[in-house]
Amino acid sequence: MSRNAQSGRRSPSLGLRPVKRFKRSTGPAGGAGTSGGSGGSGGKKSRRPKRTGWRRLIPTWRMTLLGFGSALLLGIGLFALGIALVKVPDAHAAATAQSNTWLYSDGSVLTRTGQTNRQNVTLDKVSPAAQHAALAAEDRNFYNEGAVNVQGLARAAINTAKGQGTQGGSTITQQYVKNTYLNQKQSITRKVKELFIAIKVDATESKDEILSGYLNTSYYGRGAYGIQAAAQAYFGVDASALNAAQGAYLATLLNAPSAYDVATATAAGKQNAVNRWNYVLDGMVKEGWLDADERARTAFPEVRDPQPNPGLSGQAGYLVDAATQYLTSTGVISETELAKGGYTVKLSIDPARQQALQDSVQAQLHDTLNPDKRKKDAAAQAGAASVDPKTGAIVALYGGVDYVKHYVDNATRRDYQAGSTFKAIALAAAFENDAKTQDGRTVTSRTVYDGTSGRKVRGGKGTPYAPPNEGDKSYGQITLQQATDWSVNSAFAQLAQDTGLQKVKDTAIALGLPGNTPGLDPVPSIPLGAATPSVLDMAGVYATLDNGGKQITPWLVQSVDREGENVALPAHKTTQAISEETADEVTSMLQGVVSDPGGTGWRAKALGRPVAGKTGTTDDQKSVWFVGYTPELVTSVALFGQDPGTGAQVSLSGVGGIDGAAGGQYPAQIWTGYMKAALKGQPVADFPTPAGGDSSGATDLPTAPSTPSGTPSTGAPTGAPSTGPTATPGDGSGSTPSGGTDGGATTAPTAPPTTQPTTQPTRPPRPTPKPTPTTEPTTAPTTQPTGQPTGGTDALAGAGASSGSGG
Repeated sequence: MSRNAQSGRRSPSLGLRPVKRFKRSTGPAGGAGTSGGSGGSGGKKSRRPKRTGWRRLIPTWRMTLLGFGSALLLGIGLFALGIALVKVPDAHAAATAQSNTWLYSDGSVLTRTGQTNRQNVTLDKVSPAAQHAALAAEDRNFYNEGAVNVQGLARAAINTAKGQGTQGGSTITQQYVKNTYLNQKQSITRKVKELFIAIKVDATESKDEILSGYLNTSYYGRGAYGIQAAAQAYFGVDASALNAAQGAYLATLLNAPSAYDVATATAAGKQNAVNRWNYVLDGMVKEGWLDADERARTAFPEVRDPQPNPGLSGQAGYLVDAATQYLTSTGVISETELAKGGYTVKLSIDPARQQALQDSVQAQLHDTLNPDKRKKDAAAQAGAASVDPKTGAIVALYGGVDYVKHYVDNATRRDYQAGSTFKAIALAAAFENDAKTQDGRTVTSRTVYDGTSGRKVRGGKGTPYAPPNEGDKSYGQITLQQATDWSVNSAFAQLAQDTGLQKVKDTAIALGLPGNTPGLDPVPSIPLGAATPSVLDMAGVYATLDNGGKQITPWLVQSVDREGENVALPAHKTTQAISEETADEVTSMLQGVVSDPGGTGWRAKALGRPVAGKTGTTDDQKSVWFVGYTPELVTSVALFGQDPGTGAQVSLSGVGGIDGAAGGQYPAQIWTGYMKAALKGQPVADFPTPAGGDSSGATDLPTAPSTPSGTPSTGAPTGAPSTGPTATPGDGSGSTPSGGTDGGATTAPTAPPTTQPTTQPTRPPRPTPKPTPTTEPTTAPTTQPTGQPTGGTDALAGAGASSGSGG
């Protein structure tokens, strides 16, 4: 109890009494309701219980409504502010294209491009078919929608924030704004500006005016801005005369101008262009702009060849195209933005080495050809690429005789088989995966294989694969080193089966071949080069071998800036594709291709430095290769047979008056001439010696002989080659059915092998002596020619474009 300060009376202490004692009792006298009821005249409402725990974190409906309303008002206010503040810029200043400057690695000027080809026309000067084609391709609801596709804009903003670039969704109004008032840089800021300007433009210009502006500012490739310039560039007609097929093709180009130019695109690019063209025409039918019967009668239009651009003559056009492809494919710069110009692009190309490569192709190939007297000479197309193995920089590139005469880049095209240059990949796969023969022996350079031509491979499923050797020669029991020197198909077909076909493919990709390389499939023909990588692709693969197994994708662009501001480029990633030991072992074996007087690449020995390399010759001699390297530089050279009129692949036999064609001839000579100039004045360096050395000369024989599928040859090949240029053994080649399988194991020699030719130079760690057939399959030339070979071949005539080949 406590005492009241005024009255002195004591009162109960609230702090000491239980709460329940203060509850009012219910009853008629008090008139109070129950604690849970409304009560009488003296009753009070019960209080809402306080929220506790996690419930306190949930806003009430009043707070939610207030927050939503505030956000809505704020959004409306910001939108109104954006409309007020964002001004429509001067269209003429932004739409004027500048020239781009392309530099060599030393800063000297390669060329300048970007002369604008533009002629604006009013919409009534564009055929209705061409207008409808553009709408079908880009924005079919254009006349019935507002300035902005909100859903598409949201998707583009999310993709940009994620770093995934844009994926469509823009209306024609937005694209017109982007073409005319803004740059092509993908950023949220640019998208926001595009939104506000598009709304203003849509409010002040009619739909016809916007469509006209879009068609006049869009880039169609070939330097053509606007549909009038494009109509002239691709069809030689005015925009008013474009029919549905032509209009649909120009609408197709809006998506990817260079990639869809069927006059210069790859086979895949052409197919993609046709697919897009069909999509546009089908859209026109769906929207009622083209009659279905007329659609069925519409054929793909005939497209004119590009007109010569003096600034792109010679090798300049190939270099600019290759650099443009790199910049656009990696997302560094869009093609439309690059076409606007103002960029300075420095390439990795060394001007001295570039000139040396051009001079070597001229001296070793073109100076020996006479298309007026020998029509076959016109079919020869050379391509070459030279790469620094330590950095991946492309220091020289040869795309063809002249860009304005031959637009397809022979250095980057992927439509000719690689032949036996692929055997280096098979070796790397075998060593890296500790491959074992069918009787369980670990594969080394000394492992003995059966070199009988047409021998059935053991160990596979289905119909055994049995590729012939060059000239159908049989070599009997030979080591893997000899099979490499002489490019023996039967031995390498068995090696791939012993390794595992999928492992060979996986190793090819690890070494640098693109995973989507045409023909790169785990089939029995894979070690013989049925795939069709580019010359540059193969240079990259061999650069990995030369760089101790470290893979760097070859690159061409050194730096980019615009108006003094650097443009970021992708980093050059280095990956340990295979072990250093495997790379050194393969390099050691590839040296025998050159140092062995009977090796298919013996002409490259004239370089006077340690050289590793491999020749390649494909079915029907449609392509011949030599890919070789020193410790400092890797260079890949190929010669392709292409009909100058139809573009069809044809045999190179007869080019230069030579019966037959081989990688050890023109390609090896071009390679040697270039490398002499490129490495002039540099000290001679040696390749690393493989760990464990391989110089014992002992052969790795089977522990128990196995019965071969065919009787192996124990003597000499069917015919002993003559001396001189015709004495070079074949690169190897063989028909490669798309479905065949391989199987088979190596066998013990039926007679003791003889030694390697007595003229074989000592080259540690290659084994010396090594087992050979009883009679040498090749004879070292008594005098090595320094110039044009007078005849002979190191290729095998195979069968079929789908065939694998050797060489």
